[in-house]
Amino acid sequence: MRNACAFAHKKSPETCQPLHPQAAARFFGPHGMGIDAAAICLIMALQRFYRENTMSIFTKHDSKRLLAVLLASVILALNINTFVQTGGLYPGGVTGLTILLQRIALRYFGIHLSFAVVNTLFNLVPVYIGFRYIGKRFTLYSCICILLTGVLTDLLPQYVITYDTLLISIFGGIINGFAISLCLLADTTTGGTDFVAIHLSRSKGIDAWNLVLAFNVTLLATAGLLFGWDKALYSIFFQFATTHVIQVLYRRYQKKTLFIVTERPGEVCEALYAACHHGATVLHGEGSYGHGEKNVVYTVVSGDEGHTALLAAKNADPDAFINVIKTQELSGLFYQRPTD
Repeated sequence: MRNACAFAHKKSPETCQPLHPQAAARFFGPHGMGIDAAAICLIMALQRFYRENTMSIFTKHDSKRLLAVLLASVILALNINTFVQTGGLYPGGVTGLTILLQRIALRYFGIHLSFAVVNTLFNLVPVYIGFRYIGKRFTLYSCICILLTGVLTDLLPQYVITYDTLLISIFGGIINGFAISLCLLADTTTGGTDFVAIHLSRSKGIDAWNLVLAFNVTLLATAGLLFGWDKALYSIFFQFATTHVIQVLYRRYQKKTLFIVTERPGEVCEALYAACHHGATVLHGEGSYGHGEKNVVYTVVSGDEGHTALLAAKNADPDAFINVIKTQELSGLFYQRPTD
């Protein structure tokens, strides 16, 4: 414990006082058993990071970002304590792994584990990956979401809305997807496998979402073997609904191709770069009706930049003819907005 304190405050272990067990129990809730130095180290490190970087991190724009993270955390905790727990379902990622471990400990060992503590411990390595390779501000807000969701899940009472497992799977998945999308739109995540997937996608060019799918399949297979296949199969509906909502609401990693027929290719290219920081290729052609010379500006932008690019092109040339196509696959250099 002293070493954890020394790490968080940059002091020698001899000058640090260990955290009193009762203080730790008050912080982590009534079910805070299993607290160890690793979890406390994470809390202290975040406190230190906050003190050292508050002035450089938080801006007026970040107030909306923080509000989105707080709202998403409340929604996630309520969803776990209503739909997920009532239906006996298993969400994907680290959240599902935490719930699975809680149920294993309760059924086979009679031990009630704190969701906050277990979820925080499982997120230690992903958080390190986020700080090291993705972005400090991005990871800091993710940590807020992880910690607040865990604490609220332990503190808020469980409430039953319906016992219909199919309804729970569908509407619980929709709510879960909305909360995750809220975090993604605020340029943060709910933690867990998202960190690993983003890192591998950016640095290695690996389609890491297939790895996440494999992880979730293993999770559901384990849950089915231990607790019955009906809940595991219903969890597929839950995860499918979550994924579909995210695909509809969050489109940053989707791509759109724009073909812009214009007589002002230079102005259009400049407008696109100013709006989206994407380059373009100018193709020279001929109109089939009037046989006049035509220029086609070809560019690819992120899904959430499609409307911005369209408006920029129309402002540069109101008479431009624009065709927007959903891009299925892309290979080569593509500018991706950096994560702070």
